[in-house]
Formats: sequence, C-alpha cells, structure tokens
Amino acid sequence: MSPSWKRAALAAISTISALSSSSVNGFVAPSASSRVTAAGPLCMADTAVADDVAVGGISSDNIRNIAVIAHVDHGKTTLVDALLRQTNVFRDSQQADEAGERVMDSEDQERERGITILAKNLAVMRDGIKINIMDTPGHADFGGEVERVLNMCDGVLLVVDSVEGPKPQTRFVLDKALRRGFKVVVVVNKIDRPAARPDYVVDKVFDLMMELGASDEQIDFTTVFASGLQGTSGMDPENLEEDMKPLFEAVKDCIDAPTVESTEGDTLQCLVSNIDYDNFKGKMGIARITNGSVKNGQAVALAQPDKAKKTGRLSSLYVFDNLGKKEVDSASAGEIIMFSGLDDVEIGDTLITNEGGGANAAEPLPPIAIEQPTVRMTLGVNKSPLAGREGKFLTSRMIRDRLFKELDRNVALQVEETESADKYAVSGRGQLHLTVLIETMRREGFELEVGPPVVIFKTNEETGKEEEPWESVEVRVPEEYSGSVIDLFNNRNGELQDMGLDESGESMSVVKYLVPTRGMLGLRSEMLTATRGTAIIDAVFDSYKPKIAGDIQNRDKGSLLAFENGVVTSFGLENAQGRGKLMVKSGADVYKDMIIGIHQRPGDLSVNVCKTKALTNMRSATKGITVGITAPIELSLDASVEYLASDEILEVTPSTFRMAKNPQMAVKKKGKK
Repeated sequence: MSPSWKRAALAAISTISALSSSSVNGFVAPSASSRVTAAGPLCMADTAVADDVAVGGISSDNIRNIAVIAHVDHGKTTLVDALLRQTNVFRDSQQADEAGERVMDSEDQERERGITILAKNLAVMRDGIKINIMDTPGHADFGGEVERVLNMCDGVLLVVDSVEGPKPQTRFVLDKALRRGFKVVVVVNKIDRPAARPDYVVDKVFDLMMELGASDEQIDFTTVFASGLQGTSGMDPENLEEDMKPLFEAVKDCIDAPTVESTEGDTLQCLVSNIDYDNFKGKMGIARITNGSVKNGQAVALAQPDKAKKTGRLSSLYVFDNLGKKEVDSASAGEIIMFSGLDDVEIGDTLITNEGGGANAAEPLPPIAIEQPTVRMTLGVNKSPLAGREGKFLTSRMIRDRLFKELDRNVALQVEETESADKYAVSGRGQLHLTVLIETMRREGFELEVGPPVVIFKTNEETGKEEEPWESVEVRVPEEYSGSVIDLFNNRNGELQDMGLDESGESMSVVKYLVPTRGMLGLRSEMLTATRGTAIIDAVFDSYKPKIAGDIQNRDKGSLLAFENGVVTSFGLENAQGRGKLMVKSGADVYKDMIIGIHQRPGDLSVNVCKTKALTNMRSATKGITVGITAPIELSLDASVEYLASDEILEVTPSTFRMAKNPQMAVKKKGKK
C-alpha cells in the first residue's frame, strides 16, 4: 500500500479527538542588537486579548501561537516575509521597500551567511485573529533556539522544499514538535520550482511522521502548497491563489488556540523565554502569561523548582504593539509581556505573584530543557607577538564578562573556567554555533586566542564505558564525485547507511552516513575541495555511541611555518611558493612558527618568507628573469577553525585571522624528548 493510500485509509478510520491544547510557556522576541527599526524584526500587533479570555479553562479563540520550523534553506524566512507583507504591517510600499528582503534576518551575520541564527517573532492580525509567528533557525547547530521556541507555541508550520523533501534537520525539529503533541500544518514551499514534485514530498512527510510515532490526529495533517518568493499559496499545487489566504485559513482552522485555566492574580505563571536590555530600564524579561494576570508595580517573584525565590517589584510592564511596544497597567493570560524591575531575571525563571508574601502563589513551571552540547573550544587572551595592535578588549576579565553575558540569551551554550586563568572552555552544539559567537566578539573589538574544536565525551552510567557523539550526514553530489565522498567518510570511520540516485532526475547521488563528530571536524572543506564545490552536506546530531579507539585522521597535509619574526618579502615568497599553497602576501607581519601556508606533503616545514635579496655588484645570467607570485589563499573564520590541528591555535583580531603552532604544546613535546 502506497503512502498516499495509507494516509487516506488512516484518515478514514481515525476517530475525531477533542481539540487539545498544550500549555504554552513563553515567547521569543528580537535580540537586543536588533532593536525595532524599519528593517529589523517585527514585533507584535494588537495585544488586546485579555478581554477575550474567559475564566474556567475556556481557551481564547482569537490567538494562534505558531513556530515556523524547517531544514536549513527551505525558505522559512522568505515565507514569513510573504505573510508579513500581506497583513498590512507596513504603512505603504515605500516602507516595505525600506525593510528589504528577509526582514526577520536582521543580524549582519544572518544576512551575510544567508541563514537564520536567532529565533525571532512577529505578530499579525488577520480577520480578527492575532497570529504570533516565530521564525526559527534551520541549522542543526542552533537547535537550542528551536527547542526554546517549541516550548512556547501551540502548533507548528513545517516548511518542506518541494524538490528536496524532508531532510535531517526536518526530522530533528519535527520529532521535537510531535513529542509535545503539537498539530502540524505542512507547507510545501518553493512550489514554483520547475522540478517540484509535491506528491512525492507529501508522501515522504507522511512516512516520516509514521516513523516518528505521530498520533492519528497529528498524521491527519493539513497540507498547503506555497511559494514564499511569489507570495502565493493554495490547497492544490495546480491551482494557487494570488495571496497567502489559504495558509492563513489553515493556521486559523487547524492550529489550536491556547488554553487558559484562570486569570486570577494569585494563579500567575509566566515562564521567561528571552532577555532584552534597555539603556534606561536595564535588564528586561520577555514572557507569555500562561495563567493569571499581572499589574504594573505589583510585588512578584522569580522562581525555579528547588531554588530560592528572587523577589522584587515590577517597575514597568509592556505588551508588544505593531512594530514596537506600549506600556500598560495590567495584562492577563494569553498576553506576551516585557517587564523590568528584576535585574537578576534569567531564562527559565517563572514569574509568580509575591503579594502577601506569596502565600497563595502558584508553583513555578518546569524550566526549558535543552539538549547538551557536543563540541568544545577554548577562548582566551591573545598572547601572540602581534597582539594588542587592533583590538579594544584584550584582558581576561573582559573576555570572561562577555562570555558569561552571552549565557543570558544563548541557552544551548556552556562556559567553564579552566586551570589557566586566561582561558575559558566554551561548549556548543557544533562548530558553527561557536564560530558565530567568535565572529560576533571579533566585530565588537575583541582579540582572542582560539583553540581547535574537540568533541565532548561522556560516560554511560549503565555500562561505564566512554561514549562519543555521532552525526547523521546526508550528501547530495554529482555521480562522478560519489567515490571521493565515500573515501572521505570511510577514512573517518563512517558507517554507510544508504546510497542511491536522487529521484529528482538531476543526476545526483545521495549518500547517507553515520559519522563520529570527531570525523566531521574539518570534513566540509575537504569534501568541497574533492567535489569541486558541488557537494551539498547536511548533518544533524544522531546519538552517543561507544568511543572509537585511536585517533581519527582529520588532515593529510602539514603546514608551512614562518622561520623567523619579520615582514614578508616578495623574494621570500618566490622561494617558498613551490613548497605549497601560501596564505600570506608581501608586506605582512609574521612571527616564528606562525602558519603561513599549507605544505604539499605530510608534516610541517619551516620556510623563510622574510628573506631579502642580497645586494651585489656582480652580474648574473638570470638577473632579468622574474618569477610570478601566486595569489595567497584567504581563509574565513570557519575555514580557519576547520584547518586547525590539535597542536595549533587561531589568533582572532578585528581584521585578521592568524594561525600558529601552540607554543605550550611545543614545550611539552620538548620535555618528553
């Protein structure tokens, strides 16, 4: 029986369940660096919801809280843009043009990388219904943002590319949504692509839901076909309407409204989901009221299970309004609020009443659960001979304060102090998760010394054996390069899961592997080189498995090292470029053991790129012959981190990346000899 028939049969025999509402615990707001501007993330529309909330467990019918989830590059943010432009959020076409494309991706790195990094929100009014929409990252490294958002909504829009279908990150985010009992509206996006195959995609989504153990009600999902770029949608891929009305209708009819048990003041429960900063108000908490009501100036407390309460009084209370926020005297269950007056507010705190000493206060809600990090890097003070020339923030205290400040918002990040007073261990969900933080600090004026990424091992409590993280990797590549891809995976202890031709008819091979995270470090750049940039690599965390004995080879070539301190000369480059690919140009400052290129053979080699041509009055037969200097290769931050070996470090300054041998490792090696 085909998936389509299975779905039809299941829908016919399934009983209609009572509409269930998952309790919602908060909301996501734009980051502090993206204040409300014409081109910034858009905030909530009308928030006059309290009047429509009845006491006694009756849900408010005019609110829908949805998260837009998908695999990276399946068009979430473009789709949200289309919804935004068709709900009269902008004053006129001129304001819409000023906002530009991908309005929600307001951070500089988001626009440069073409991905969503931070979960953001907006609210639109449509036919009297307020729809709170949360745009989430699609990259697996930012899964913590997705998990936080899913903790705050009632349903999800699962966006799937009309050609590629479900991908590894689709499986990850859908599994999280199904476990919370959310209803799913499937949006087959990019339906205008010439190679679109909507029936195949819908059947694959159905199979994925069956595999993940979805309930009958969840499997009987509604499908909307859309083109976020063109702003069209419809229930039939062959008959699209000229706007997003079918998608709005699907959200209104298929996503449950939030359920509110009570609006009494003593029952106040409000899980803090984000932190913002105001130059005048200070630290501000952002949350959605699950139960009860709150007033401006009220005595409140921040509570977490098994922790002491932090008491205080609200100094200001806001609700979101169109592109900004407005101050209000009170707010009831269903509202999204921003409050100040409690400087020690943290993500995961529950705001409860403290009137009368909190004698009748409600219990705190469970804090947000986030999966543990898998990759660790060390960040510390830049100690190179060229340190201090560019940066504004150089000391260990400044670096420490900045890293611990990041923990206020980045719930998937962990920062620990090390044995060295000027180094800190920073753990995240992946290499990209950490390099985005490093790039942000670099742009703020920090100088850093960054160690190579290492995998976080853990001990299995039942077996007592050490385990390491593995990743599920899917690679789409032209057929002629599939052999190179398989060789790279096999050299890194990968386990082949599946292999075949892509059914889209583009002569592409699809290779699926399970690979240790240790083997994935530095793999992307090598694979892109081996496939001439044609490989499309998707990876997501799979599970922890017993640690593989021995080391996994991450690099088969050594480095070219500077022989001495000095300035690079053209004469020195002429002699050195035959040894490999150089990373420096004439006139650059270098120091001893700084990495200046990639050796063409295994093992490191010191070369003198500071050598000057000897002055002499003797004529030479080759005097008039000149050698051209090859342009140096320029590595980005991500490529530099991937290149690092275990005994190398990366120097990060506001304008330069320099790699070098770790002097501490060199001392240890000499000691062993």
